Amino acid sequence: MKIFSIVLIVLGMFMLFSTSFSFTTKEKVIDAGPIEIRADKKREINWPTYAGGIVLAAGVIMLVAAQKKK
Repeated sequence: MKIFSIVLIVLGMFMLFSTSFSFTTKEKVIDAGPIEIRADKKREINWPTYAGGIVLAAGVIMLVAAQKKK
């Protein structure tokens, strides 16, 4: 549980300072027998800034709860 809470804290900090994540995928455009044409397509995932704060707070709460259990 402690490791998961640390991961949530790091992820929450990343989400606070960066509001999107982009990556590229390859997609088939034409597949006609031996001829195959692929294209790169840029994709982007967006999230609101407050979502990072929620994830960060959840990680801190879980970390404090794990410390109190011991």
